[in-house]
Amino acid sequence: MSRTWIAAAAAGFALSLALHQSRPDPLPGFPRLVLWAWERPERMPFVDPRAAGVAFLARTVAWHDGVVESRPRLQPLLVPPATPLMAVVRLESGRGPLPDAAAIAHETARAAEFPGLRALQIDFDATLSERAWYRDVLTRLRQALPPALPLTITALASWCQDDDWMAGLPVSDAVPMAFRMGPGQAFAAARVREDLCRASLGVATDELPVSAPRGRRLFVFHPRPWSEAAYRGAVELARRWR
Repeated sequence: MSRTWIAAAAAGFALSLALHQSRPDPLPGFPRLVLWAWERPERMPFVDPRAAGVAFLARTVAWHDGVVESRPRLQPLLVPPATPLMAVVRLESGRGPLPDAAAIAHETARAAEFPGLRALQIDFDATLSERAWYRDVLTRLRQALPPALPLTITALASWCQDDDWMAGLPVSDAVPMAFRMGPGQAFAAARVREDLCRASLGVATDELPVSAPRGRRLFVFHPRPWSEAAYRGAVELARRWR
């Protein structure tokens, strides 16, 4: 598969997004295919920056019995210099009371210091009792970030389909996670009620849905380190679902 073909596929996907998506693109200038790179060595010299961006785990912020632990990425990440990058911060809730929202926002904002960053994404499976606190964290974080830097979040599919608690969150985009949903559950685009969930979709290479709504930016998770073959498969997936 040539780089020219990959670039053409990306251009076609971008055109499809413009035709099918009614709301403005929440990540203008960002590729329509984004590869999630988690906390493990990732060497991805094969990525074509015109066809795909990389959303890499940049920091993990956890708390337990009121003690906050903030850990930067410890594993190497190798991508071509022009690759559009999105830093991802994983929030991990332990037992005990929730920590001060300002402290969590401060630690999370440190991920935005990565040079050349184009967006910041927060990954947190907030429970019902944590939603108001999470909204406070995101509000403080948005205020601390450069105005031009998009702030996005991952979202459980149920957040997008079954209630409206995300309405008014200070984020540009919410990525519904259409994998690891549990036995008998599947993502249904027709049930999406929340506008924040209409621009993107998160899938996994080992648990692909049968189909995907057209015009979405695809965030793709791979359970092993990315290889060139897996990357090409993701590009083909984006082409088929554009």
